[in-house]
Amino acid sequence: MNKFYEDIVRGLSSRSKYLESKYFYDAVGDKLFQDIMECPEYYPTRCEMEIFSQQTGALSSLLRSHYNDFELVELGAGDATKSIHLLRRLLAENATFTYYPIDISSNVINYLETKLPLQLPGLKVKGLNGEYFEMLERQKRDSSRPKIVLFLGSNIGNIPADGVDGFCKELRSHLNTGDLALIGFDLKKDPRTILAAYNDKGGITKRFNLNLLRRINDELGADFDLEKFEHYPVYDPGTGACKSYLVSLAEQRVCVGDTECFDFKEGEPIHTEISQKYTVEQTNDIAANCGFKPISHLYDSRHWFLDAVWECV
Repeated sequence: MNKFYEDIVRGLSSRSKYLESKYFYDAVGDKLFQDIMECPEYYPTRCEMEIFSQQTGALSSLLRSHYNDFELVELGAGDATKSIHLLRRLLAENATFTYYPIDISSNVINYLETKLPLQLPGLKVKGLNGEYFEMLERQKRDSSRPKIVLFLGSNIGNIPADGVDGFCKELRSHLNTGDLALIGFDLKKDPRTILAAYNDKGGITKRFNLNLLRRINDELGADFDLEKFEHYPVYDPGTGACKSYLVSLAEQRVCVGDTECFDFKEGEPIHTEISQKYTVEQTNDIAANCGFKPISHLYDSRHWFLDAVWECV
């Protein structure tokens, strides 16, 4: 049975309805997320881009001080607009590596395999389309060289705080002692700044969330009425959890395919995404709990974002 269908039905059958955020990213969702990253309110991309574009030399030197012959694996690669700065620098410094972008979007992988070698002559790209850990296992079968894993864009923030240790332990289980992981964390800051990033005035984030319902309609034969759902984000500065919901504006029934139907009360939410924010101390604790040690912290100029480099121990 189609895993997309199974996951959607499971989420909508839950007492507290939810949809997995990984399904945002079809071709339309990919484009909408690119638009979000251009929004004035959406600071995380610009902060991490500053790190990768202005501290490229320091980052390359740090990585090559451990290995000059390695595999560079990126989880959730997207369009590689940040990592391309590092790729270009590593090539210029004659590092020996293959770039393995991993993404659930086949659209993304096709783009990277086609475009990146044209932009960066000499770059070896082997795209992997699928779930992170399944693709890491496939990559391991392809090469036994040391790995440097990139997990950028505060993608780790899409994992609930009570699940992040489990994720990082699972990541560690796919790596060897001495391998490196570079992980992007969005740091706690003014709550108004954070909330605005997920509720832009132009309504792009709203369209991004509603596009998931459109995708379910198109691919699974559902009958969501997008006019009857509203995007609603909230941020709790105590826990650091920024959550997005789609709230039903009326009492209604939605069917997915011919057999599965779900009743909504007016005001009932579907949880679609979390974007967890951290302190630096919390990121160090995660590393220590999960078989890593922090070896470097790279910040943007406002210290709003952290790229932490961890070594497997």
